[in-house]
Amino acid sequence: MFKRMKNILTNPHMSIETRKRVLECYIEPMLMYGCETWIISKQTRGRLEAKEMWFLRRMTRIPRIARKKKTNQKTNDAVLSETNIKRALINKIRKRQVTFFGHIMRRERQEHLVTTGMFMGRHGRGRLREKATDRLASWLGVGSTVETIKTTRERGVWRGMIANVMRHGTG
Repeated sequence: MFKRMKNILTNPHMSIETRKRVLECYIEPMLMYGCETWIISKQTRGRLEAKEMWFLRRMTRIPRIARKKKTNQKTNDAVLSETNIKRALINKIRKRQVTFFGHIMRRERQEHLVTTGMFMGRHGRGRLREKATDRLASWLGVGSTVETIKTTRERGVWRGMIANVMRHGTG
């Protein structure tokens, strides 16, 4: 999609803010489709951050190899400061995940059981996998998954917690 809209997104006569808004309206929704169910590992996070920087470098017409050359070096931080843009893709994805999680927890149906993993029976050998609920609890700064689930029932508190994390940000 970026390549289809290349004429608009790489147009130097348009302001960077306008191009960024076009990127947010047309490209990012396609990139983030279904992100509410993703588990973002370190590798996935790196790929998403790299894609975000790829978009910015293309929009400003700074080649990727300019980062590796000794002369005219443009680091990712230099590109971000030049465009006056902060990385926000990971936070947008996390916000969507947390709001979806709150919706599922308040619903208390089969999705609730699947998400919390409260099934009878044995689990496989080895270390337990990290659950999405554990990652969300750590990202929100809540002590445990149980506290997180309890907090989702109070919609006002839940929204305030999400807004606070988005404002101040965490890992």
